[in-house]
Amino acid sequence: MALEIEVDRGEAYRLGAAALFVAASVIAAALAFQYLGGYFPCPLCLMQRYAYYAAWPLLFIALILVSGGKGSWAALIFFLVALAFLANAGLGVYQAGAEWKFWPGPEFCGTLQPLSGDTGNLLKDIETTKVVRCDDASWRFLGLSFAGWNILTSLAIFAMSLRAAFAASGRNQILR
Repeated sequence: MALEIEVDRGEAYRLGAAALFVAASVIAAALAFQYLGGYFPCPLCLMQRYAYYAAWPLLFIALILVSGGKGSWAALIFFLVALAFLANAGLGVYQAGAEWKFWPGPEFCGTLQPLSGDTGNLLKDIETTKVVRCDDASWRFLGLSFAGWNILTSLAIFAMSLRAAFAASGRNQILR
């Protein structure tokens, strides 16, 4: 007689879809701040986007696997996404700490805002170009910078993905 494990595909799918929605919303907001708001990202900000970019296809594949009854594979992918966002939250803590001057930022901390590309205005571009620093918050809302908000959203996606992993594997009772 084979051991059968009842898998709660409903909760795994809901949590995975919520994680996918949050990840997509965060990247949409980051790109809007960059291209519409003029907040050019520093190198650490760009690095913090990697987890979000990787999460889109991975979470989508995990949702397909959950729908197809492949809970073990979906759980593995959800777990990998959870680990990526836990690491991403750590990167956000590093940048936020550098912004608050708790520790120094990385050596590669500054980057130039892109030039307009118009060679006729090269001197004007050079005069108005500013360096975007990793250890200087360019924006804050409710006391949190972009890095601070990344910490919160990364931890939320971490929690959703981890719960989805347990739900997809049939071990959901562990986290209750």
